Amino acid sequence: MSAWALPDHIADVLPSEARHIEELRRGLLDTARSYGYELVMPPLLEYLESLLTGTGEALNLQTFKLVDQISGHTLGLRADMTQQVARIDAHLLNREGVTRLCYCGPVLHAAPDRPRATREPLQFGAEIYGHAGPEADIEALSLALACVEGAGVSGFTVDLADVRLVRSLLAGVMVDSDVLQKVHAALASKDATALVALTKNFPQASRDGLLALLQLYGDVKVLDEAEKALERTPGAQHVLQHLKWFAAQFPEANVTFDLADLRGYSYYSGTRFAVYAPGASDALVRGGRYDEVGAVFGRNRPAAGFSLDIKQLVSVVPSRPLRAAIRAPWGNGAQLSLAIAQLRSQGETVVCVLPGHESEVDEFHCDRALVQSAGQWVVQAV
Repeated sequence: MSAWALPDHIADVLPSEARHIEELRRGLLDTARSYGYELVMPPLLEYLESLLTGTGEALNLQTFKLVDQISGHTLGLRADMTQQVARIDAHLLNREGVTRLCYCGPVLHAAPDRPRATREPLQFGAEIYGHAGPEADIEALSLALACVEGAGVSGFTVDLADVRLVRSLLAGVMVDSDVLQKVHAALASKDATALVALTKNFPQASRDGLLALLQLYGDVKVLDEAEKALERTPGAQHVLQHLKWFAAQFPEANVTFDLADLRGYSYYSGTRFAVYAPGASDALVRGGRYDEVGAVFGRNRPAAGFSLDIKQLVSVVPSRPLRAAIRAPWGNGAQLSLAIAQLRSQGETVVCVLPGHESEVDEFHCDRALVQSAGQWVVQAV
């Protein structure tokens, strides 16, 4: 194997893209802070039980595992940071009332989760804990849209769903976890053949309702169709009315619905949202309500939030121009050094040209030069 070869779906990030990713990262964190979200930095690895408790098989399959040489316990390299942030809220901060937290860092996936995806996403997310009302869901989606718009994404669509519809249809149905996971997968992939086979022993009302969900996607008219299709399902009408109300809170957004969408991890407990953008092979943002996420850490707090992969985000936003810079001669004279230091302290990028490299092209667009005029170092346009 070549010394410079990398594993499949793992790649270096080169200067132009790295600069763009870093600018997006800073912008996302600034946007979250403007909403009152505090930054936390969970560790890259921790005990496997803490990472995976309550998340289901999907996250388990995505998690790299290794043995801690100190303790002998099995560790996991995080594949998602939501559980970690829930642990911080429940166990370390342990605050009363509302807590708003955001995070940004690499996660590792055992396999790519979408076509052409990296196995090393740079995950950004935000979570709001301690408020059970729909206001927290609205704030989570509002912040998600502010982040997407601030990054320069246009023409996006917000897709809504609610896991309580499927839970209502499965209430009282005796089924093991393996079959349940396959039912969820069939719904997510809209595989009617698989769903028919999996539900052959289900009560007729549950089976009909689940099959109806496969066709219930589109604009707000879908909710009217769902009210008819699920009229015998306890609790379904309330959920559908809530989805109508929730969508109405975002009159400027292009909102659609996919009532069979169960993709993602199993900790979601209510309304879910996904943001799709032109050029993205899958959802750019996924989020919603997950009230039980902190229960395993001793505090079953209401929670809502979202996450996105900045590496995916950078692939669907316009490229940014090279950063304007000032080209300066190389030298160690006190006056020249002072002039360069002052420009850098003002936020300017100053590139000193090493001897013999005056004609080389670099990552920065040097539209000005630091030159000596009348005994003073001054900046001139080039």
